[in-house]
Amino acid sequence: MAIDIKANKEEFCSLLRSTQRDGIEYVIQDLEEDGFFEAPASAGHHLNVEGGLVQHSLNTYRVAHMLWEHLQPLEPSVKTSVKEESVILASLLHDVCKANIYKPTVKKRRNALGVVTDVPGYDVSYRHMPLGHGEKSVIQLLYSGLDLHEDEMLAIRWHMGAFGLNQFAWEDVRSFDAARTLSPLVAIIQAADSLSASILETTAEDIDHL
Repeated sequence: MAIDIKANKEEFCSLLRSTQRDGIEYVIQDLEEDGFFEAPASAGHHLNVEGGLVQHSLNTYRVAHMLWEHLQPLEPSVKTSVKEESVILASLLHDVCKANIYKPTVKKRRNALGVVTDVPGYDVSYRHMPLGHGEKSVIQLLYSGLDLHEDEMLAIRWHMGAFGLNQFAWEDVRSFDAARTLSPLVAIIQAADSLSASILETTAEDIDHL
């Protein structure tokens, strides 16, 4: 997938600024310093290429916005209970925790002919702020000075759904259930993230390497 890093960065920042939320310029500045705009979305799965993280964030926003719009005729309360600016912020910023964990490296991969070759890839390091996944994104954004609303924090924290749960922690399970019940934004961002990675970002090469 060809990624236009410059165009994606401009769209990403423009959408964030459209919310006019206090602290958004500090967030953009910190993301720039952390290498967010050049980072991959994963080490070996969806969009594991330079600029993949912003592409995934934009994909998640587009799906989330579509879900938000098309849910309204089915459930009119969605228009008032979920603000458009919250859809923008939670979808675009759900994975800021990934900005500084990927390090370029060379990996071995077996091609379709069975030949092992060197290919560019990424290693993962959790040295910087090892605080988890969704919770790390929330903490980073607050640390940057963003005025996050409660439903936005819940949506970012729980965007991985059951994959972000410690199944042995009763409090985690109950908190996740409560978050989904309290805020429709949680389900919207969770669904958008999953749909983006599983449908929009799955390639023929991914299928070949299953």
